[in-house]
Amino acid sequence: MDMQEKTKRIIREDIEAVRAYADCFGVEMPDLDENGEVVGLPAPYPREVAGVVRSGYRIHELALKARERGWPVQNPILGRNTAEETLKESKEMYAFAEKFDETIFHFVHSEATRHIDPLKGRELIEQSRGKGGITPKGEREFIQMGGGSRHPVRINATGDTPHLSILNALIAGFDGTDIGPVIHVHFGGRGIHDYRTKVVNGYKALQICAENKIYVQLDSHKHLNNIGGTDGMALAMCLLAEGLAIHAGLPRELSAIQMNIAGINIFADLALMRAFRETLWSDGLIVVPETFQSPPGDLIAEAAHFARMAVNAKLGGADFYRPKAAESVGIPTGDSMGRAIWGTENVFTNTYAVDIEDSRITERKAEILEEAMAVLEAVLHLPERSLKPKDITPAFWMQWKDTELIDLIVEGGKSGRMDCPRAGGWDLKRFVKVNRDPDGIKRYVPGYTPLGIDPSRVAVTKEDIQVEPEKEPTRPEKIVLATVGADAHVNGINLIRETFQHAGYEVVFLRGMNLPETVAEVAAEANADAVGVSNLLGLGGTLFPRVEQRLKELGLRDKMVVWAGGRIAEKEEEHQYYEEKIKKEGVSFLGVDAFFGPDSTPEQCLETITRLIQEKKAKQ
Repeated sequence: MDMQEKTKRIIREDIEAVRAYADCFGVEMPDLDENGEVVGLPAPYPREVAGVVRSGYRIHELALKARERGWPVQNPILGRNTAEETLKESKEMYAFAEKFDETIFHFVHSEATRHIDPLKGRELIEQSRGKGGITPKGEREFIQMGGGSRHPVRINATGDTPHLSILNALIAGFDGTDIGPVIHVHFGGRGIHDYRTKVVNGYKALQICAENKIYVQLDSHKHLNNIGGTDGMALAMCLLAEGLAIHAGLPRELSAIQMNIAGINIFADLALMRAFRETLWSDGLIVVPETFQSPPGDLIAEAAHFARMAVNAKLGGADFYRPKAAESVGIPTGDSMGRAIWGTENVFTNTYAVDIEDSRITERKAEILEEAMAVLEAVLHLPERSLKPKDITPAFWMQWKDTELIDLIVEGGKSGRMDCPRAGGWDLKRFVKVNRDPDGIKRYVPGYTPLGIDPSRVAVTKEDIQVEPEKEPTRPEKIVLATVGADAHVNGINLIRETFQHAGYEVVFLRGMNLPETVAEVAAEANADAVGVSNLLGLGGTLFPRVEQRLKELGLRDKMVVWAGGRIAEKEEEHQYYEEKIKKEGVSFLGVDAFFGPDSTPEQCLETITRLIQEKKAKQ
């Protein structure tokens, strides 16, 4: 049997997309010869690339090391726009780890454009090039220049067509990948495809990883947590992703799940890690600090914020832990990430490991598991209360064909059985509402639990939460909101949308991944009073002015307030320059009337835009 049979079949099926990827990103990809046979596909791992034998098992060996010694291997994230820059900054980062003879698991963050299908979103890709991390071509150059020689590396292959990015990573020589994750990166977001296509392509990515021995960050509690989802819902989705991984033939040693811990409540964090460990088939657990709590702006205070979570990750038995550095000001330098590694190592080696037992941990773990089982029973159409964590074995998943399992997952998302407040996919049903209680745990608001799930089986808040009912706009003004460029970060703009809707505005919301001209044209068609755009990739200086330019061409710029939010500078060292430029020159160079950066609040935005709309109306 051909050891790459599935990989070759996928290449044949999607050859036009493979060729579009090669053309769009300027790299050689596998192709078909005149007989329809696949050519240009390298052998699976283990395989020597640039003098080093690469394999996903290099990463698994680090997980074993973490368990033997009693604290996690560090999994820092650092990827710049070119191979040269990435290698330079990586060497500065590595120097800190090598001070204490530590081998790390390096997540090389990749360019945001790979979220987009090159067949269907070429223009979005072209207009967002060179931002968000290393390019596909840069991946290959980075390895040839020495990247990943001592420290195993993985790339993110998220979005519409992760299987294409994984083929590129296999050619380049990356040991591991993040494939989407399968069920929910932003729960269907990060791209332009419908949810079914994302799940199908995620499964293709899993098959390629399985045949080629690539280490996989399979799915992520973190991403659902970031958009308001609960721990039990996230666990159910991760288990469904594991079902697909088992169908794909992925060895469990090459599968890992990523999760957030918040550092607010040690009992809650330990309960969460124990619930995942008790239920997961995946061998690896990657723990990431939660960063969507508005941490202190001062970077020293922010380091303390992350140190709390490093303690909990060690006590919870994580295999890998991601140190954080300068998170609020863009892509960090190698030096600042290196210092984060140094500080985190100090936390790990000077925290006494103790097995904490408390009834609050046991109770919270039981809540998480109960919700996960209830969600799985509903999604898989099983009898209620028929499923226990011990039942979820590889044999359990194999009772469905892979196509049947995909159908059930997609139906679960579209029916509202799988749900979270800010799901990114445009074709998913949304209903639930949650509250973060004083103990740091997200619980459902009564009356807004997942559809088709017994409310008694999920954690419901006891706080007095007043949910404002959906209401018709009470103000005459209308606004348009959208992210521009290959940017799927919709959490912030969702908060802005909710704030303006609660204030009585009519909001036209275009979600993520839009051309600036499209946003302007929708604003013109809607006869909007204001248009707000966002980008967190450092592309604002290029993309925001194009909204203004198109409105000028339409003769509407003087009639509309234009504002922007997000991050103008992509990299840590560029941040100060733009802050000073705004202080000296204002925001007109961005083509906007107002700009709201990471430290802004929705209330500030509402107050300012309301005033600007009134002032503009008074002049007309």
